[in-house]
Amino acid sequence: MGIVNVTPDSFSDGGTYFQQGSGLTGVFEHCAQLLRDGADMLDIGGESTRPGATPLPLDEELARVLPVVRHAAQLGVPVSVDTYKPEVMQAALDAGADIINDIWALRQPGALQAVARHPACGVCLMHMHREPQTMQASPMQGDAVVQVVDFLKARASVLERTGVKSTRIVLDPGIGFGKTVEQNFLLLRQQRALLATGYPLLAGWSRKSSLAAVSVSNTSLAAAARLDMSERMVPSIAAALLAVDRGARVVRVHDVRETVQALKVWSAAAF
Repeated sequence: MGIVNVTPDSFSDGGTYFQQGSGLTGVFEHCAQLLRDGADMLDIGGESTRPGATPLPLDEELARVLPVVRHAAQLGVPVSVDTYKPEVMQAALDAGADIINDIWALRQPGALQAVARHPACGVCLMHMHREPQTMQASPMQGDAVVQVVDFLKARASVLERTGVKSTRIVLDPGIGFGKTVEQNFLLLRQQRALLATGYPLLAGWSRKSSLAAVSVSNTSLAAAARLDMSERMVPSIAAALLAVDRGARVVRVHDVRETVQALKVWSAAAF
């Protein structure tokens, strides 16, 4: 899953491809490049969900996302939209999106209904402790694996009760969303507990500060968050490989070409 951030303030590539007022040509080219690099699907997001991010008004998110969704829907691959707003979900699905990727796991009022109205779409349910504005100020306590598994199972069950088939659901443990470095790596180490839910797993480790915190000597999580993103590519690829080796079906990444190359080597050895 290649990441398409249509945002000026993403934690990893804010503003790099966002060219508001210029026809979004940079974003369109980025979509094409991700596919040339080997992405199987695109994940389009208009609102940054980095720790401390300010919520984006609905009309601005729609203005950012919909032109890209309409363009990407013509490229011949599944299109995911990273949003928690039911109005954006509805508009994106109507515009040709195939998947809703929600950090709130459809807990916002109206989100369940927006997804249920599109019987063919896929849904990614993610675990997040608290909300983006506060999640890292007070990370979750206790056994992260048990809490994440219980939460995601419960949300999937709620979604199925609305009539959504289990085959449309994928789970995301929410690496970095209100969790400590230790908890993030515990979720990777014990990832098979998540697979025991019976749903496929999406792993989103790409460029997360926890990777910098363990790969750069004597680096705290706060200091890691300030490191240049080039410091995180190799650790991101390592985490993606480990996640796939432990059973993840989808990896959400920024560095598609390099991740695809690494997965080809893994595949040659694994099979």
